[in-house]
Amino acid sequence: TGPMISECLGNLLRVTLSAEYFEDKYLSFSVIDQSGIAWELDEAMASQCGYTVTYSNWRNIEFRASALSCHSRLEKDMFTVTIQIKASHTPDMKNTATHLKSASCRYGPWSPRELVCESNYMEVSVRREVPQTVKDFIQDEPDDWTLAFPEAKAGEASVWQIVFHQPEEKKALLVSDAWSAGYGLNTTDTRVLLRIPYTAVQIQLVEAQGITFSAVRSSTFYKQRWMILMVDTAVACPLDGVDYTNKTITWTVPKYIQPLSAGATSFKDVLVEAGVDLHKLSAKEMTSRKYVLSNDLNAITMKIPIGAEGGYYKTSVSSGQHGTKYTINLFLEHQWEDNKWGLTKHTIIKEIETPFEQVELAIINNSNLSVRLMNVTVGMFLPDVELVNLTIDGATVAVPEAVQHGYLTYEIRYANGSKAYVIKVPFDAPSIKKEYMRADMRAHTLNVTLAFIIHPTSETFTVPVITVSTVKDAVLPSARGFCDGRNLRLIITRGNVDQNWLPFISDWHLTPEAAQKYNYSLRDNGTHLAISVPFLSSHVNYEDFHTSGIKASLHLTLKDGITLANRMDFSISCRFSPSELIQCLPNGTVVITTVKLVGIADLDTSLLVLRDRQCKPSLVTEKTATFKFNVNTCGTSRKFNSTTMIYENDVLYFRPGNDTPVYQLKFVCSYAIKQTVDIRYESKKNPPPSIKPGFGSLALSLKLFKEKSYSDPYQESEYPVVKYLRESLYFEVELLQPEDARLELNLDDCWATNSRSQDSLPQWPILINGCENSEDSYRTVFHEVNYSIRVKFPQHLKRFEVRMFTFVQGTTLLQE
Repeated sequence: TGPMISECLGNLLRVTLSAEYFEDKYLSFSVIDQSGIAWELDEAMASQCGYTVTYSNWRNIEFRASALSCHSRLEKDMFTVTIQIKASHTPDMKNTATHLKSASCRYGPWSPRELVCESNYMEVSVRREVPQTVKDFIQDEPDDWTLAFPEAKAGEASVWQIVFHQPEEKKALLVSDAWSAGYGLNTTDTRVLLRIPYTAVQIQLVEAQGITFSAVRSSTFYKQRWMILMVDTAVACPLDGVDYTNKTITWTVPKYIQPLSAGATSFKDVLVEAGVDLHKLSAKEMTSRKYVLSNDLNAITMKIPIGAEGGYYKTSVSSGQHGTKYTINLFLEHQWEDNKWGLTKHTIIKEIETPFEQVELAIINNSNLSVRLMNVTVGMFLPDVELVNLTIDGATVAVPEAVQHGYLTYEIRYANGSKAYVIKVPFDAPSIKKEYMRADMRAHTLNVTLAFIIHPTSETFTVPVITVSTVKDAVLPSARGFCDGRNLRLIITRGNVDQNWLPFISDWHLTPEAAQKYNYSLRDNGTHLAISVPFLSSHVNYEDFHTSGIKASLHLTLKDGITLANRMDFSISCRFSPSELIQCLPNGTVVITTVKLVGIADLDTSLLVLRDRQCKPSLVTEKTATFKFNVNTCGTSRKFNSTTMIYENDVLYFRPGNDTPVYQLKFVCSYAIKQTVDIRYESKKNPPPSIKPGFGSLALSLKLFKEKSYSDPYQESEYPVVKYLRESLYFEVELLQPEDARLELNLDDCWATNSRSQDSLPQWPILINGCENSEDSYRTVFHEVNYSIRVKFPQHLKRFEVRMFTFVQGTTLLQE
């Protein structure tokens, strides 16, 4: 128990660091020698001195030390190793916590030759003894002595030398040079040791039965008293030999390979044992796990079902895809006797990892409609996976920060060690896309990308999560319509589905710019869409015409902003008085506007005529035609009765080549006949007529219009109006009361000031005695006022155009 657990496993000591204690910490390993000095480990030193640091079973960390490691203390059949571990939360290793662990293991008896194949080094140790002179000992290798003798003869008693046998040459290294090259050399009272990293230069790749071995053939020389001694320190470790077929791992290790069998002629197996995680397994345990261990004449084979007990799955990533690999730490111990060495013990530690296998993740939508909460579970994951961030609407946020966006995430752990992640987010969160489906149904779409990290490899992968929940929460837009004297109006109350719906009238997109062009009113405050269209306009349909009025209708369609599919239709129909179409002026002028009915689709308004076909419309639109004429022209007929004079005419439409009209609109103007009475008249000398000043109440208005047509005045909400210098301003002054045709409006003086007070200074005259100011660089322009539907008495209006200017003093702009 505790953060570190030690085990004695033959000639190896293992210390396991608890993942729960050391998780998410930066670690530094050191080995304490017999003098109390701490030697910090790196990869090179570990492989040279007989140490291994690796991960096992997801996040647990293993430290392994050889019995003959550089800093172990040997006493008879006991070896002791002391390690120091520093742990910190930061990579600069500040504020570290230091942990010491010392463990002693008993190992023996030693075989004459022991070989260890660790994951990061090869190790050979042989019994140190003086059975014979060098000449007899190396009689099968005379070249070794020839090459080594000069250095050995000249060297001190403590100097070692090692000779590497390579196909092209033999290379001798003094012990100091060998150590500098990364080799580990050591001697005890009874053993000579050579340790070789897999990255060493002198390593040869040797094939045996199709299996590749990393091998070094070497002889180690040393002087002992008056003799030079040599030991064979050859070592070989398998690099491959693993096959994956039919969901089974097959590991094959050939026996008695060169160079381990050099000089021997007879072999006999003594022991073959295997296990997992350096623990030997009995035949019964292997059977229960469905392992198969076979020892043939030339090879040892071990078969393990993928996923079997003893191994574990770990998460992996390939091409961005999530998957797993099955990992199992096998070891094999093979002991044999030959006529050269006697007993040899060969221990092979083999971490086997199966190829990547993609694993589909399940995304389960458990959304709770009653509480309006998206609830999604994503899994299953192995324990080595951690959710680190979410990408929401293109922005990546860490898990703790996601709650600020309405996302609550947490982990669910299961009894078998696997886990899943749950994401909860309200339906009303801004990142949840809402889309109208049908009737009262809306689709709520969660679209978030989860990013994960794998421990301890720090590989990353992402999982896009897209789930849709259908909810009965759609609120459709509603509308009310009404008409005033001259306009059809629709006010649409927005719902929660039409934020991206667009208004169309007869497949014509009603934008603010388009509305302004046609003198329509369009206002949208986010909750209401208000539309006002004049009675006489090209987008109004005229359905029938009776003396009771004209039935006009406006049809509005809301369309999807992306697909332009029709979503909802609204319409308003009203009857307008026929008097809106005709003006019978006192001077005998008639202005009549006729409309195109929906039942006559091919009617061309420009071809409408009066009884006298020479009388054509003076103003034509797609759906209207306006005639202006005198009652004594254009074939107008006249009738009298006792009180009224009646003028009649018809608006007619003839198809080409046909004299029978397909459209006829009769209109009438009635004028009251003045009575004539007899009066006595006595001739007197009358004074000349004169105008006397009088008193009365007049109602006047001054308006600023947006353009020269004087059709669209600025509304009160649009002030103050911003204009550029020399940009035109269109003013209209109208006499509102009394409505007396005998009155005429005349403008005398008009001036501009720099403030709202008409008496403030400075001032600039725009009109002087009814005329433009001759000192103006851009003089005021008067515009003629004609009869129209809006203008019944042109003499009651005056219109003029002024260019925008500003007040300056010298070169300084004057402001209020």
